[in-house]
Amino acid sequence: MSKSYCYLLLLVFASCQYFEKQVPSEKELLQKELKSINWKEVDEYPSLVDCESVTDKKQQQQCFFERLTQLIQEKLSVDTLAVLYPELDTIEVKVTVFPNSTLKFEPQFSKDSVAYDTIKIDSILRARLVDFPKVNPAIKRGIPVKTQFILPVILKVE
Repeated sequence: MSKSYCYLLLLVFASCQYFEKQVPSEKELLQKELKSINWKEVDEYPSLVDCESVTDKKQQQQCFFERLTQLIQEKLSVDTLAVLYPELDTIEVKVTVFPNSTLKFEPQFSKDSVAYDTIKIDSILRARLVDFPKVNPAIKRGIPVKTQFILPVILKVE
């Protein structure tokens, strides 16, 4: 009887090892999670009130880009850019949407653009591109994030 208790006791202690599991460390879990995140894409793109009704992610992105381009074109159409630079028909504008819903516009010129007074064009853009409707920032994992993109803005519509 005592031998059977010893075997039973030995079996109980040996079987407890089967229930032990290795718990991964916090650093390992963090590194695994960081590797799984796609840092190049956001969960929700920035949006304007006009595009809130669109439910599809790609269509909402397209709506935002089209509407923002249209707003920029409208604000620049009343200015002298077309008069000062008649050869300039399209300008690329780098748009930054900050997490606090503010916007920043920077004209993008090629490295060899000596035909334009880039400082003057930049000052005209900064003066005209104000008072935009509220832009909701992009969302990544539930947190508002900064996004940047370049929009081609057509100055001459013929």
